[in-house]
Amino acid sequence: MKAKPRGATAKKKAAPAKRPPTATAGQPQTARKRINVALQGGGAHGAFSWGVLDAILADERLEIEAISGTSAGAMSAVVVAEGLAAGGREQAREKLERFWHAVSRQALFGVIQRTPLDILRSNWSLDSNPLFLTWDMAMRVVSPYQLNPLNINPLRRILEEEVDFARVHTCATMQLFISATNVHSGQVRIFTGDEVTLEAVLASACLPELFQAVEIDGEPYWDGGFMGNPVLFPFVKHCHAPDVLIVQVNPIRRAATPTTAREIHNRVSEIAANSSLVHELLRVELVNRGLERGDFKGRGYRPIFLHRVGGGGELAELSASSKLNPEWLFLTHLRDLGRQAATAWLEQSFDRIGRESTLVLDSVNDPKGGPAAAPESPKEKRKRGAKTAAR
Repeated sequence: MKAKPRGATAKKKAAPAKRPPTATAGQPQTARKRINVALQGGGAHGAFSWGVLDAILADERLEIEAISGTSAGAMSAVVVAEGLAAGGREQAREKLERFWHAVSRQALFGVIQRTPLDILRSNWSLDSNPLFLTWDMAMRVVSPYQLNPLNINPLRRILEEEVDFARVHTCATMQLFISATNVHSGQVRIFTGDEVTLEAVLASACLPELFQAVEIDGEPYWDGGFMGNPVLFPFVKHCHAPDVLIVQVNPIRRAATPTTAREIHNRVSEIAANSSLVHELLRVELVNRGLERGDFKGRGYRPIFLHRVGGGGELAELSASSKLNPEWLFLTHLRDLGRQAATAWLEQSFDRIGRESTLVLDSVNDPKGGPAAAPESPKEKRKRGAKTAAR
């Protein structure tokens, strides 16, 4: 359901985001194209989504009807909603930058940082830091109820300081769908409207290896990525726009086979994070093909046009530990990648929005293909070449 504005003041503030862009002299005024945006979670890699959102908000031809977000994607989603409610698109862009800057400042004096050698080599990974390696090993054998008995979560303080959830609820121009996983039932719960609270966003980003489960309405919740990373079905039920833009920070395919324990663990986590999305994409494709054949006449189904913006080889080359690297230099690097990717997609595909999908799913079951396949990164190419030479 759409969040209802609270009072005349909220309606007045939200109005500018509804106005179509000003027509150029001598040209007719045209309505904005409306899209829905689905944001994956991925820790610091979520800054890539920040860049994509920044490019969309800067493009007056587009309007976001709804955002579905998980974990880091959920945080960016509520920040955009507050910005739109507070002052429109430019305010949303400013608040996104302020939020991610706060994330960076929170960890500025942390003990887990890149080593001087990593900085010299422009390596964003934390794998060389002995404190990170010790902490990473401890997480595999000690639960957060033992390792973090006070349940200290730095994200709580950031969200409390940077997001006014009362104002988020007044956003009348965009819907929010925040996903979290119910620990007891194993099912996804979608928080929307006034349900989108600080606790809901913390639940969406609750990694069970790091934090104790977040309790809401007497039920414990973990990260939404287990069952919806991100969820797409609310767009079908509650939105009018047929276009869904998936902002993907977790590659579905990789060219190299993991061989070390760390690589295997990271790949298992990556596959799990994408599994629910792949299943939803297949269901959407099944319905779309049925509509083309005329199978669902009179049953209320409508086509969904799928689009995707991803980081490709750039994100695929980053180590899993870099998701815990909140350096401002790294976050702005990812933001710029997201901006570039979104701008390229808009240049190539804007005319197809509202008409057809730009994400082709024909090869989703092909072991050599699949949606949003990540190109082989330079690091993977070197590794494959070394294995070939060794043979």
